[in-house]
Amino acid sequence: DEKYNEAYFSYYPNVWRHGDFIQITERGGVIVYGRSDATLNPGGVRIGTSEIYRIVESLDEVKDSIVVGLDKDNDIEIILFVVLNQNLSIDDKIISDIKNKIKTELTPRHVPKFIFQINEVPITISGKKVELAVLKAIKGEEIKNISALANPDSLEQFKNLIGRKIL
Repeated sequence: DEKYNEAYFSYYPNVWRHGDFIQITERGGVIVYGRSDATLNPGGVRIGTSEIYRIVESLDEVKDSIVVGLDKDNDIEIILFVVLNQNLSIDDKIISDIKNKIKTELTPRHVPKFIFQINEVPITISGKKVELAVLKAIKGEEIKNISALANPDSLEQFKNLIGRKIL
């Protein structure tokens, strides 16, 4: 029960907190918007991370990706991390191709401020990308429930970004 209680009852003692954004309507209905760690909001535009994944991971060069929103100057900067195929290394052309495809197929607001190459995307044991854990690693914050990750060592690659140009 320890993991269960930590995941759902540690934020508000004895009150369930699932982690989804919801709105309770005037008539008592509930609108579920989705996971709080999977929504970006640059310039007031709500962006689901899956929108970006769908576009980026359709590129031949990209094997996998993870995206986070970093608070910066009262706004959100989108930071994209990509795992590239076939021993490719990130370069200006790949970055340009990614940004152009996102801008063309989505909107300019979806385009990441920075794109970095990583070795692997951190995931839970059930295969879910863990945007919140990546964001916490970048910021140097404590990452709770690390035992739920299939590859916890993958978070180390994000800790190296502390103090670089994105923060």
